[in-house]
Amino acid sequence: MTGSNPSTNSANIAATTGQEVARRDTILLVDDDANIRRVLETRLSMFGYDVATASDGEEALALFQTVEPDLVVLDVMMPKMDGYAVLKALRLDSDVPVVMLTACSEVKDRILGLELGADDYVIKPFSPKELEARIRCVLRRSGGSAQASPNSTTNREITVGELRVIPHKRQVFKSGERVRLTGMEFDLLEMLISRSGEPLTRQDMLTKIWGYTPERHSDTRVVDVHISRLRNKIEDDPENPELVITARGTGYLFQRLPSSNAG
Repeated sequence: MTGSNPSTNSANIAATTGQEVARRDTILLVDDDANIRRVLETRLSMFGYDVATASDGEEALALFQTVEPDLVVLDVMMPKMDGYAVLKALRLDSDVPVVMLTACSEVKDRILGLELGADDYVIKPFSPKELEARIRCVLRRSGGSAQASPNSTTNREITVGELRVIPHKRQVFKSGERVRLTGMEFDLLEMLISRSGEPLTRQDMLTKIWGYTPERHSDTRVVDVHISRLRNKIEDDPENPELVITARGTGYLFQRLPSSNAG
């Protein structure tokens, strides 16, 4: 079962009223449980989102091409294709934000989705209010290159070795080549750079970037996995990082910027 195609909603309203209607964010909700789909579709629509639904992984991938969602809410355990397989397929050519829904009790199973490219995860059972808060935060952090970065205090470009960061365009280059970062990864990098040389705790990063305070020690693994993904994209040797450095007993820090980048 799929919901109505939300891509035509604003167009239909505009045609009827003769007025331009602000585009609403579209969410693709993927879960094999019909009750969960029904409840979440209703609640997310109430929160102001257009929602399309899919009941399995194959349907989700087909619908993804039609709907072009701003965010995907993706269950892990599904028939035909599980959420991990769907996420792998999406990440071949898309950086669309993904929030995983998981009933897995093992931390390693939750972390797997993050390692494959998810932005966050929510553990079942959960409240719709909690999911909406995570969605709102991820969407806010995944703004396109035309938006000013939430952490940006200057349009000044930053160059460290072969790495070049352009905050107002939310772009990163390494050795002249564009580096594809997700919105969350860019904000994490910019936060570290803005406080270069200063150790930041995992709790602080989770609160500032993901928008919630960790309730369990395992929550901070979200930060660890994103740091690992960021290192894989910007470091020459991710196993021996020189830019994003581990501050033992604290968290992480970006190497102190040279004076030409200070201020």
